[in-house]
Parts: sequence; C-alpha cells; structure tokens
Amino acid sequence: MTHSCHIDFTQPLTAGATRLRHRFEAPREVLVAHALHEVRSVLDAVFAAAQQGRWCVGHVRYEAAPAFDAALQTHAADGPLAWFAVYDAPQPEADDATDTAPAQVVWNDSPEREAFDAALAQIQQAIAAGELYQVNYTAPFRGTLQGSPQALFAALLRAQPGGYAAYLQAGDEQVLSVSPELFFDWHDAPEGGTLLARPMKGTAPRGATPEQDAQQAEHLRTAPKERAENVMIVDLLRNDMSRIALPHSVQVPALFATQALPTVWQMTSDVTARTRPSTTLTDVFAALFPCGSVTGAPKVRAMQMIRALEPAPRGVYCGAVGVVRPGGAAGPDGLHPVAATFNVPIRTVVLRGVGTGAGSGADASPVVAEATCGIGSGITSGAEAGAEWAEWHHKRAFVERASAPFEVLETLGLHHGKFVHADQHVRRMGEAAAHFGFAFNAHAVRQELQIAALQHRDGDWRVRLLLAADGSSRAEAFALQTTAVPVRLQLAPRPFAAAHSEFVRYKTTRRAHYAAFAPTTPGVFDTVLWNEAGEITEGTFGNIAALIDGRWVTPPLSCGLLPGVGRAVALQDGHVVEAVLRVADIPRVQGWAFINSLRGWLDATLDA
Repeated sequence: MTHSCHIDFTQPLTAGATRLRHRFEAPREVLVAHALHEVRSVLDAVFAAAQQGRWCVGHVRYEAAPAFDAALQTHAADGPLAWFAVYDAPQPEADDATDTAPAQVVWNDSPEREAFDAALAQIQQAIAAGELYQVNYTAPFRGTLQGSPQALFAALLRAQPGGYAAYLQAGDEQVLSVSPELFFDWHDAPEGGTLLARPMKGTAPRGATPEQDAQQAEHLRTAPKERAENVMIVDLLRNDMSRIALPHSVQVPALFATQALPTVWQMTSDVTARTRPSTTLTDVFAALFPCGSVTGAPKVRAMQMIRALEPAPRGVYCGAVGVVRPGGAAGPDGLHPVAATFNVPIRTVVLRGVGTGAGSGADASPVVAEATCGIGSGITSGAEAGAEWAEWHHKRAFVERASAPFEVLETLGLHHGKFVHADQHVRRMGEAAAHFGFAFNAHAVRQELQIAALQHRDGDWRVRLLLAADGSSRAEAFALQTTAVPVRLQLAPRPFAAAHSEFVRYKTTRRAHYAAFAPTTPGVFDTVLWNEAGEITEGTFGNIAALIDGRWVTPPLSCGLLPGVGRAVALQDGHVVEAVLRVADIPRVQGWAFINSLRGWLDATLDA
C-alpha cells in the first residue's frame, strides 16, 4: 500500500523561515494506534524517530483524547487513533506539482437547520445554568468524489492557500487538510523548549468591497461576542500550557489579531511558553489535546456535551495533523532536538473507499471515494442561531469552491475587429484570478484577445474569454444578434440566496445559481433578482438600473451583485448613482434599464 504524503506548512516560530513544502515517498515504517493504550506509545516512537534525524508525518484523531485524560469523553473512533509514516528524509515539492485530472465532489448530506437550532438551544441552556462558557458544536456533511484526489487537494489549496496544508495517504483514508489554524509549533531544547499555540476563534464574512471588507474586519476585532469567544479559549490554552511550562513563562504576545482568509475573517491570538527540560511530544499532546478551540470551555464539560449532541465521531477533523522532524544538529549523544508543527484540522476533507469506478484499463471510470468534511463554530451565551448558521455557510465556502472545476469568465463585445472596454475586462479577470488562486498572465490573455480580433474583423461578436486554474486562457467568438428594445424583465419569484456568494462577486463558468432564475416566459429578456433582505441586486447576466425620484440608480455592491464593466462605465460617466432599491420600491420606479458591457444600455420594462 502506498503511503505518500505532502506537506505545505508555515514555520511560525522561525521569523522569515521558508515554508516546509515537501513530499514523502516510501516510509521506512508506519506507526499506528488502534486502541487508546497504544496512542502514547506511537507518539513516543515518533519523538524518538525525530531525535534520530527522521521525519514523521501523520495525524491524531479527536477520539484519541481519552488516551491522555479519561475524563475527556468522545464517541468510539471510526479509524486509527494515531497514524504516522516515518521517512528518512523529505523530498522537495515541485512548484508546479499539480494534477490536471478533473475532480468533482457531489455533496449529498448536510446538517439540518432544525437539528442545528435544537442543539444550540441545549448548549445555551447549559451555559445559562453555569455548566460551561462555550461549546464548539460541529457537524459533518458527506458526498462522493469522482476524479483525482490529488486534483481535489490542488483545488482545496487554491481555495484555502497558506496555513498548514497536508495530504496524507493514510491506509484506508486519504486526509486532505488545508487548515489555516495552528495547533502548536514546538521546538525542543535541552534548557527548555519554545511552544506557540495560535487558537482561531471569532469569524466574520469577507466584504463585497474593500470598504465593506475593512468594516467586517474592524467589527470582528471589536465585537464583544467575538472577543469573549476568543479570550475564553486563550485562557483555556494558557491553563493547558502551564502543565508543561517553566514557571511564569506562559505569555499572550498577540491578542485579537485578524487574519484574512478567502471567504472569512478569523480572529486569532498567540499563546507562548517555555517548556520544561525533558518534555516529550507525548507530554505536549497530553497537556493540549484536543485544542481548546474545537472543544470549548471548560474542556471536560464541553466535550461531554459534544458527545451528547453530535451523533458520530469527528475523526481526523478537530484532531491534529502535522510533521515531527529534527530541529537542529545532533548533540554529543547523537540525538537531534525535535521540532513539531501540528494544525487543527478544520477545512479538512477525508476520503474513504478510494478506488476506480466501473470498467478497467482505458475504459475505467474515474476514481470514486466517500468524502466527509466537518464544519463547526463556537457557541457562547450571545450566539444567535441565524448568525451561527450563516457562519457555517461562510466556512464551508472553501470546499464548495473546490468541489467542481470552473474557469474565470469575461464576456466582451467585439465590433468590426475592436473590443469594447478590453482593459477593464482584463483587469477584472486578474482580480478574480487573484481571489481564486488562479495563475494569471495579462500579456498572454491580451494575446488571446488579439488573435480573436484578427480572426473576426467584420461584424458584431460576443467573445467569451476563459481562464483556467493553471493560467491557460482561450477566447471563443459567437455572432452577436441585435437586441430589440425595450427589453422585457421579470421579477424573481423568490430571493436569490446566492447574492453574497463569491461566485456572484466574481464572474466564472459556475453559473447554476443564475441558471435557476433564467426566464421561462417567452419574450422575457432577463430576471431581476433580489436578496433575502428584499433588496434588488442584478439580472442573471447583467446589471440593473431604475429611474426613481427623478434619477437613475443602480444597486451598490453591498447588496450582492457582480461589479459589471458596463455598470462601472455608467457610474463613471454619471449616468447612474448607487442606491439601495427594494422590491417594495418597485411601484415608484418610473423606468428600467439593463446594463452590461456587451450590449451597453438597454431600455427595459418590468412585467407587473
């Protein structure tokens, strides 16, 4: 059985250090704990191997907690409690090491809102009764992978870059972790080691504009509920660290820092300590595991409630995934100091049953596997069910982004060999590429447009400019038919739930959320969408303007819409101004317009 692994970790204790970007092949041995009494022995063996100059990559399951303290209650484990592959040395990870094979996950099981609300009510009752301060409540959602696990990992890395990423082929499981959260970074030393924990507690969604984004970050830094959630866990970590720390060495050098992730802002704090001489890896785990950020406080009571409320084991999710390695030159005794870096495996997908589909050889269907991903949040006395539910959706955006291939898309008008607003479209494509982690070469993209222009010197054309994740681009041209005005619009029959999605803020080929609102009535040109707050947003393939109170207005980006190029030009020219327009305002509207770069400004009517 293959036990290859990849890691892409920061080294937070070493200022200016390069990332640990390595792959590992052919382990000299694999250390596995199937029973609680074996966990400490496995960690001892990992520590000893690192002292001898070897590298160990693996995970510890959440359900291993009772191995360190019998009071920490969990469900029975559904796999190895600890798994580590031991390697003689790492190999450098190639910068272009990607799998171009497609990968798609269809998620067919997700938490139910009713069960979520009921669990929150029980937690808050316990908090009100003084039993605890916080509980980290989680739930899995499940699906089926078709395609390459390596391609899925590459997509997850693009969706959640940086942090502490690991790909483990761990026996019957494959662990794809792109966690941004550090559990601990520990560097051993004869006179006392250095230990850093960086719990991540407190969440806010990213804003639709730079101004709104800055407001969200400031709100996160200052919100009493978020600060309380964070400081509870900081206090818990301080207490846990003190078990292995030199006296008076536990410090909090950074409190309430905000970290920008692709879909959310997260609040983090740093807790540091000097560990006592002769501390071992097992000692560190016994003191800290599981991380307080995924349990709550007090830890014992929080874990009791987690077991009562969550119907199944968490598994690798909320456990620890990391690398243990020599941390310097060997001493006179021939042993190396040890360095260990572990993440808290949130933002983690676990695959089981990996194998080929029907057929064999060239006729075989893609690799298939069962996929599981956990999502959770810290529940405090001030938590509101609606806000926490929304937080879960924001947090799972990373895996939804990675679950199916897509391309960044721009649609341009080409008239007699001349593109309209080409610079603006290329710039917007670059912004989308940066957001999604796609490679982007503006010169190559412009060359594709130049070729399309040379091939279509006459007539009017609709050009689709597409950018793949690897940076490859292409342009597709289609004859553009004249549009008769005024065009008919219809109002969407229900709110557009995806209004604030990143796949609305950025234009891509993932457009099922728009397609669901495409007009079905003959003669209707487009659908006017509105968000769950009753605010009009846009059409399914263009922006909307309305004449109200004697001025043309278009919804601001904060309502949840694509920043269209045609819209931007109309704003710059002073033809429209931004203003919130609600469904309730429709009777007051004196005129309508559809706007996009391809067709320009089209007068419109709205079906009553």
